[in-house]
Amino acid sequence: MDRNTVIGVALIFTILIGFSYFNKPSEEQLAASKRSIDSLEQVRIENQKQLATAAALDSIQASLVPTVQNDSVTSDEDNARREKFGVFADAAVGQDKFYVIENNLMKVTFSNKGGRIYSVELKNYKTYDQKPLILFEGNTSKFGMNFFAQNRSIETESFYFMPSDSAENKVINGPPVKKGKEGNEKFNLENKGDSTTLSMRLFAGDGKYLEYKYTLRHNSFLVGFEVNTKGLSNVITTNANYLNFNWKIDVPRQEKKSQYGEDSYTTIHYKYLDDDVDNLSTGKSGEESLRTKTKWISFKQLFFSSTIIAEESFPTADIKTELTQDDPRYLGNFNADIAFPYEGTDSESVKMKFFFGPNHYTTLKQYDLSMESLINLGYVVIRQVNQWIIIPTFNFLRNYIDNFGIIILLLTIFIKMLIFPFTYKSYHSQAKMKALKPEIDEINEKFSKDKPMEKQQATMALYKKAGVNPMGGCLPMLFQFPVLIAMFFFFPTSIELRQESFLWANDLSTYDSILNLPFTIPFYGNHVSLFCLLMTVTTILSTYLNSEAQNTAAMPGMKTMMYIMPVMFLFILNGYASGLSYYYFLANVITIGQMYVFRFMVDEDKIRAQILINKKKPVVKSGFQKKLEEMAKQKGVQPRK
Repeated sequence: MDRNTVIGVALIFTILIGFSYFNKPSEEQLAASKRSIDSLEQVRIENQKQLATAAALDSIQASLVPTVQNDSVTSDEDNARREKFGVFADAAVGQDKFYVIENNLMKVTFSNKGGRIYSVELKNYKTYDQKPLILFEGNTSKFGMNFFAQNRSIETESFYFMPSDSAENKVINGPPVKKGKEGNEKFNLENKGDSTTLSMRLFAGDGKYLEYKYTLRHNSFLVGFEVNTKGLSNVITTNANYLNFNWKIDVPRQEKKSQYGEDSYTTIHYKYLDDDVDNLSTGKSGEESLRTKTKWISFKQLFFSSTIIAEESFPTADIKTELTQDDPRYLGNFNADIAFPYEGTDSESVKMKFFFGPNHYTTLKQYDLSMESLINLGYVVIRQVNQWIIIPTFNFLRNYIDNFGIIILLLTIFIKMLIFPFTYKSYHSQAKMKALKPEIDEINEKFSKDKPMEKQQATMALYKKAGVNPMGGCLPMLFQFPVLIAMFFFFPTSIELRQESFLWANDLSTYDSILNLPFTIPFYGNHVSLFCLLMTVTTILSTYLNSEAQNTAAMPGMKTMMYIMPVMFLFILNGYASGLSYYYFLANVITIGQMYVFRFMVDEDKIRAQILINKKKPVVKSGFQKKLEEMAKQKGVQPRK
């Protein structure tokens, strides 16, 4: 570094030091500067406080704005609700609550929404898979009134009713009920129990309401149902002559699915006020408009029914069934739209009742409403046999015996004893016909096939001379036949047999199965019923023994048919109630035993000798024989001398 450079740097430092010294602030300037800095810091702190306060205010305002908006929305909804429902608007909002009333037979659940019967459970019964037996439940049913009020369509099922009692569970007590007296109204009169009433009201302003009133008593399957209107004359449309009541349920499956089981019996039954009981077709969907006064309408299954019964009558009703056979849970949907009379006065009442219970003959018959017709016991003579012979005998045995297999055995013995005289007469007549076989063979050889009239005359003359009635073996069977058919109706519909086991059969009201097949045989099914097999084998054996006692040589086609019938019944009864197959099996066993007894009682040689004696006696022509000869003469055939 040269001398000039050093001198230049020194001069620069000297100038900087001098400038700093002469420009240093005074004490007054330093104090003023400090005051200025403190003032700025205060302003900064105040600004921060103001910002915090503003943020808090914004937060409060933000919280207040939705409340104002919600109030506005609520007000809009309330206005819309009042516009839609009018005086019933306040009842359109509420919370679902349930009220249970139960007696010794059933548990009925009511809902404040719709004021309706929500579900019914029968306490003494279970489903086929041992679950509580519920006739219907709220989420699969509808129950309520439909009408117009102030030009608005009102469906009561959408509104919340006010209950008369806040207790959510009530148990109706009463005296102990004897076996077989469940639901017996005569027993209830002599042994009075408690009862209770639940009122559900749909309010339409002060002193104005629609009321559903329910009454339930101890040991009863009946639920009183009363619809009352108070002060609604200016609310309900004045030109309305009827109020529509809609009852709709999905029918739950209660029994094991089978070809001839529950699906074959489930439908809607109804009774006209002054006429017989009728029903929609079973096994398929259908509908009907009832324009004649109706006493009751029943949603009927195989063993249970839900029935609405008018105190007087229902003016009109529309009923409809939609069956769903492939649904594992439900049999179908039942719907009834019923008209209730309405006169438009300030206070009106429509009284009726519900029956929720079993299709038990004695229980249904006690109401004197022809409700026992819900049980299919056959027609005309067959039904009379069941009503006056089978059911009374069965009920008598049930009072003393708990084992239903033994009851059916004793019932079979009783029936066989009842028709024993006819059976014996039939066998004796067959023995006479068998004794005439040589003479019958001679007649068949003497007359060719182109002379049927001569052959018939000769045969009838032989019968007349021998004192044999060719119809003697058939007429006694006519007395047995109604009993056999009556059993065909009785066993599948008898609720007493439901879920009652015997030997390998778990339920005598449906088929028994000792083997489930991996495939389905047409007209037979996918299982093997042992009782049905035993019935078939004993029927064939009985047929064989019976053919030995008859002269069937002249009727080979009839003999073949006698063996075909048991095979046909093997296919038919494989899916039927095992109690029925068990009864037929027992009847066959007893019949086989009777045949062996008859063989010892009836001396065929003695019968043959008596017939030969009768042939020598003079013959008095009967009216029937005279008529045959007259017909023969008209055709140019001369009678045999």
